[in-house]
Amino acid sequence: MVSAHKVLICGGAGFIGSSLAIGLKQRFKTWEIICLDNLKRRGSELNLSRLKEAGIQFFHGDIRLPTDLSPDVFEVDIIIDCSAEPSVLAGFSSPDYVLQTNLVGTINILELARKTRADLLFLSTSRVYPIEPLKSITLVEEKTRFGISPQQTLTGFSERGVAENFSLSGYRSLYGTTKLASELLIEEYRQAYGLQAVINRCGVVTGPWQMGKVDQGVFVLWVAAHHYQKSLKYIGYGGGGKQVRDLLHVQDLLNLVEYQLMHFAALDGAVANVGGGLEGSLSLLETTSLCETITQQSINIQPVAEERAGDVPLFVMDNTLIHSQTGWQPTQTPEETLEEIYEWLLTYETMLRPILA
Repeated sequence: MVSAHKVLICGGAGFIGSSLAIGLKQRFKTWEIICLDNLKRRGSELNLSRLKEAGIQFFHGDIRLPTDLSPDVFEVDIIIDCSAEPSVLAGFSSPDYVLQTNLVGTINILELARKTRADLLFLSTSRVYPIEPLKSITLVEEKTRFGISPQQTLTGFSERGVAENFSLSGYRSLYGTTKLASELLIEEYRQAYGLQAVINRCGVVTGPWQMGKVDQGVFVLWVAAHHYQKSLKYIGYGGGGKQVRDLLHVQDLLNLVEYQLMHFAALDGAVANVGGGLEGSLSLLETTSLCETITQQSINIQPVAEERAGDVPLFVMDNTLIHSQTGWQPTQTPEETLEEIYEWLLTYETMLRPILA
């Protein structure tokens, strides 16, 4: 059992960070949970009142600045790192913020962990896997999606999706590279300083309180566009909307994080994929159909044949390893997740309209 009771969540006003903070506080009422965030992403300020109401202390700070991560202020037992510039597209326009936040920020967090002897739970990304090998996966075109062919030649890929032994050779976007580099730094700190760390390579995590945008948070974006009657685009792969992603409800991620915190020493050094899996995957076309059913609205969706830089036609996580380590598996279906997002939009209509509409 974990003895720690003081937790720092970096990126704690963001979607995942605030969801984990509030969820953990509800489950462990005696724990002291602290959130740090620079509030750069629009909509994160809406979570401040939610954190306060939950009894969570908030610090406005930036992981790029070592002075904002003083061990004198944050003498904690566990650090959960949810902070990142999560957009793949952001790195193509300007590398500075991505590099400073996702790489220099990790170094500063590692230094805090080293000085305080805190355990580190690091949320990495599926984007550590390189783009060209992902594009060479053998697919079959089905009526509503690209499907996975049973005949595969790539190591680390099967009908269950991408496993941890998938090739890491090749380019993967600056976002993915900074997260993979962070994983390597974490391993060095484990060996050099005895840091205990667990790494979750997360796929698409979604749910209420995610401020979805074109480049990050696509499932919230899709539901919101139907609700607010905004047009969308099927970008790439002939413009048919058959590209596929798996999605994981943030509450399912919370369930896993709780288990990991309670069994940290046994899981120390683990690096595993965490996603919705094939059963939790949707194509954009299928997402549109669900959104039409849930919202009773239809919108104009423009086909764009050309792909965006860094895109892939299909990404699905193979959760076999994390299941064997923890017994964890997702519980929420994509339909349930989209329905919950829609209910959230209706409940907080006035607050969310300026951001999502």
